[in-house]
Amino acid sequence: MAKRNGGALLNHGAADLPSVTVDSYNIELHDENGFIGDRANRQAFHQKLEDWRQRVRKGGKDPLGDTATEKLSKKQIDALLNGEDKEASALVLGAIEDFATEIAYVLQQFLEEDGWDGTRRIAVGGGLKESSFCELAIARVMVRLKSKGLPIDIVPIAHDPDEAGLLGSAHLMHSWMLDGYDGILAVDIGGANIRAGIVETRLSDRRDLSKARIWKSYIWRYGEDCNSRHAAIEKLVKMLTKLIGKTEKQHFLLAPVIGVACPGIIEADGSIARGGQNLPGGNWEGEQFNLPRELKHAIPAIGKHDSLVVMHNDGVVQGLSQIPVMQDVRHWGTVTIGTGFGNVRFTNRAASAKNKD
Repeated sequence: MAKRNGGALLNHGAADLPSVTVDSYNIELHDENGFIGDRANRQAFHQKLEDWRQRVRKGGKDPLGDTATEKLSKKQIDALLNGEDKEASALVLGAIEDFATEIAYVLQQFLEEDGWDGTRRIAVGGGLKESSFCELAIARVMVRLKSKGLPIDIVPIAHDPDEAGLLGSAHLMHSWMLDGYDGILAVDIGGANIRAGIVETRLSDRRDLSKARIWKSYIWRYGEDCNSRHAAIEKLVKMLTKLIGKTEKQHFLLAPVIGVACPGIIEADGSIARGGQNLPGGNWEGEQFNLPRELKHAIPAIGKHDSLVVMHNDGVVQGLSQIPVMQDVRHWGTVTIGTGFGNVRFTNRAASAKNKD
């Protein structure tokens, strides 16, 4: 759960942000089968697909061939869905329908929570979103919920999830902190890779950051190759230092701030209370480690000014990138479907005249 700022200028993991209130994030709802988010992640879809393959094998040849289900990439599954082999397409469609049923169930449970009351739109992001089969599942979820009388829009997140995890960092900052600068440094830490990039804010085009874009970025897919937290931080600092060098050569003026998106429950002091166990080294949680402090120590200044590091949950930051396209509803949320299932509920702090509710 996000913490109230208590009058502070900017806190890590804060509920009160410049444009929105973070009503809740990373709620861990359970039913008789355990954590319900496990019914709507990447592994859950693969299990649905495997279930259908096993059924089909009882009556003949598997149209998806010999490749193990967990080895099928998003592109391969999309190719099967849209290919000429209609039996293969139908099999994938069966898995999509079952997966959509699970997602709809999960979202219904969230919508029944007091903290999600009045939600009118949910944007779906995460690594699985960048696929035709997931977008079709998202559409089926909306149809299912509306058929139950729930007035809710379910839409894919507007940006590529890889970019959204960086773009959202600009919304952690007050606009006056960005005035006079071309952009900011942003970091998105995940369970398999770390991204570092520069968000070009383009405030002269639109003050609401709707024209913001990624100016330059790097990705490090560490996978299982890195089991040291110290080595991971060193690599991240090198990426950020390289980006700073790029801006100096191109006369791109960086604001002295770094926005960080990181898994887990983020405390006001920048420590991770829980949820960081899958990060490299596996010891990112607790008061003994503080990522913002580490980055501040490694990059004490940007340009002529002391650096400021602000960190929030990765699902929150990805959701923040949606702010410009969520101004016609007051209460909205995002969920991220990937190795896990992230959830965030927002309330716009300044409702527009077109606000639906």
